[in-house]
Amino acid sequence: MKTARQAKILDIIEKNEVETQEELAIMLKNEGFNVTQATISRDIREMRLTKISTDSGKQKYSVVNNNDAELSERLKRVFREAVIKLDYSQNMIVIKTLNGMGMAVAVAVDNMQTSDILGSIAGDDTVFCVAKTHNQAIDFIQMLNRIIDGEI
Repeated sequence: MKTARQAKILDIIEKNEVETQEELAIMLKNEGFNVTQATISRDIREMRLTKISTDSGKQKYSVVNNNDAELSERLKRVFREAVIKLDYSQNMIVIKTLNGMGMAVAVAVDNMQTSDILGSIAGDDTVFCVAKTHNQAIDFIQMLNRIIDGEI
């Protein structure tokens, strides 16, 4: 649940200018996460979110990108904890996850920022990705398997 909630927080702050923890709590509740302010505060601290200035002079939460290794480890943990099965056909990839973890895995795929993946769509327990080519789909599946097996 924590991994899914934190993935949703990343998704929310990427798409919205969230100024306060209260705004974030409301947005999370609208997405089905019933959280307290204390939980949000812990998540913000663990995820090392920070506030940055916007063009309009307001503040918003943002991810600090100065520690790529830590972000990378967080992405790997999402795959290790949530992915049940990987499969592909031609350039299409299907990732089966634990119930409720589809969005978390899709956010992790999107945050990998690989040029091999054109996009992903998440359901409750399934993520559908499209690679540019058949070979890139195979390479992506192999990389995800290495992550899940702890080789990367």
